[in-house]
Amino acid sequence: MRFIPTELKDAHIIELEPREDNRGFFARVWAKDEFAEHGLVDRVVQMNLSYNRVAGTLRGMHFQHAPYAETKLVRCIRGAIYDVIIDLRPDSPTYKRWIGVKLTAANRLALYVPEGFAHGFQTLEDDTEVFYQVSQYYTPSAEGGVRYDDPAFGIEWPLPVTEMSEKDKRWPLFTG
Repeated sequence: MRFIPTELKDAHIIELEPREDNRGFFARVWAKDEFAEHGLVDRVVQMNLSYNRVAGTLRGMHFQHAPYAETKLVRCIRGAIYDVIIDLRPDSPTYKRWIGVKLTAANRLALYVPEGFAHGFQTLEDDTEVFYQVSQYYTPSAEGGVRYDDPAFGIEWPLPVTEMSEKDKRWPLFTG
C-alpha cells in the first residue's frame, strides 16, 4: 500500500500496490503494522457497507463525539463516489478546511479519515456501494454532524442532491 498525505493534516489517500499476473492481481487493502508504521490508527472494530440506489445520493456530514470519535477507512467497491472530509479539530492547522476525493471501484483508492473530521459522500453512479472500516463502534448518543451545504465550508458537490435522509437535512449550521 502507498500512503499519500492530503492537504489536510493527518488525512491520507491509500493506494493499492497490486501484484499482477495472468490471473489478474492481488493486493493488500489493510495491514495493521503498515498503518502503525505511518502513525495512523490501526484499530478496526467494525466494518460497514452502504448501498445507494441512485446517483446524487448524499450521506453526511457525520462524526462521533469523543470518547467515541471514529477513524475511518473508506473505499468504494461498486460504482463511484465523491468523498468529502472536513477537519473539525480546533487545534489543527487545517481547521475548517475540506477536501473531496473521487473514489471508484475502478481506481480502488481509499480515504483515511482521522478522528475529529466530519465525513460524507455523494454517489456519482447508480447502484454504488461503499465499504468502511472504523475504529469505534457506532454510538448513537455520540453522533454529530454538520450540514452538507453549510456556508462555513462551501463544499462544492458535483451533482444536484437526489436523495438524502431527513436527519442529514437537519444538521445544524457550524458555529465553531
